Amino acid sequence: MTHKVNVLRMAWRNVWRNTRRSGVTIGAMALALFVLVLYAGLVQGYLRGMEKDIVGLEVGDIQVHAKGYLDRPSLYTRLGNVPVLVHRLAAAGLPASPRLLAGALAAHAQQSAGVQLRGVDVALDAKVSRIDDHLSAGKWLSPGDHKGVVLGKRLAHTLGVKVGGELVLLTQAADGSLANDLFTVRGILGNVSDATDRAAVYMDEATFRSFLAIPKGVHELVIRRPAGLPLAAATAEVARIAHGDDVKSWRQLMPTVSSMLDSAQSAVQVVFVIVYVAVAILILNAMLMAVFERIREFGVLKAIGAGPGRVLSLILVESGVQVSIAIVIGLLLSLPGMWFLATKGVNVGKLGGMSMMGVAAPPIWYGVFDAHTLVTPIVILVVMATLAVVYPALKAAWVRPIEAMRQR
Repeated sequence: MTHKVNVLRMAWRNVWRNTRRSGVTIGAMALALFVLVLYAGLVQGYLRGMEKDIVGLEVGDIQVHAKGYLDRPSLYTRLGNVPVLVHRLAAAGLPASPRLLAGALAAHAQQSAGVQLRGVDVALDAKVSRIDDHLSAGKWLSPGDHKGVVLGKRLAHTLGVKVGGELVLLTQAADGSLANDLFTVRGILGNVSDATDRAAVYMDEATFRSFLAIPKGVHELVIRRPAGLPLAAATAEVARIAHGDDVKSWRQLMPTVSSMLDSAQSAVQVVFVIVYVAVAILILNAMLMAVFERIREFGVLKAIGAGPGRVLSLILVESGVQVSIAIVIGLLLSLPGMWFLATKGVNVGKLGGMSMMGVAAPPIWYGVFDAHTLVTPIVILVVMATLAVVYPALKAAWVRPIEAMRQR
């Protein structure tokens, strides 16, 4: 115990023998930690926000389709016995909402565009989606309004229609007849995704069935999982309940976006390493200078009986003292930034709404700061600092006392 106290006391004294050098080294590590903690939290917040929007606004955690629908979408390929399936999923803690899908032509004044009609059960959809709160103008669907529709933002701009405007929809119904009717725009969505923004027309399920002559069956079920249930386990449970149907998680439905999110996580680690390599070079240089300046001192220590292990531990503890101080300073400096990013966020202005892999970027990026975003940069800093100090420490530990004391 006394030996450890003596080593720590000597290490603390040695750190401040050259205040300027130690201050620069500690400052560099603290600044790197400060920047990377905020960077990690901001990137993590962006990625989680993107995943939250993908899952919460339209795709859901899991979707169920009839066999063959995803390969070749058709108005006639539908799931059957839907009420029973929805009830069984709800009993398992997996709320589900049925959706009906069809292509159509929409027109307003002199403008027209191809659209995707989406029929939703307003009450059930509120349990699996936040899209009813994601409006830029107007109101969401009402079961009592059989002529009201909600449009994607870019579609409304293309057609030149506003809330309260009239929209003509034309398509072929399931019975082969020509379906055409006049609808009123109740609301216009905010930025969701390319597909939704450019072509989506939402209507109440009953309105959809009447318009396209579809008395029963749905094209897909959108399912959400409890917060604590892993996605893979939830997908397996849904597959067990909906045996014989096509069950896929959002990662399987959107593999490109899923890979992009995973790759972005790896890219964060790469940035950590690059920044800390630069810091490690500074630490290596500082510790080498400290060793060369005190080479005679190490020679005397070894001459009076100090073994290589004690000298090695002394250098490592000196480095540990500097890293510890840097971690405390870096985290203290990060606190105001973490609070601001987590509560206020960064308004990206015109970048908000820009599409990445078909998913719209949020207008405000918030930071997420948890154990992962804090511990990872700290651990990498400690590892890089330890690696940087190994060579100077070994050089000091194995110096020969006679040669060391001859140094001037």
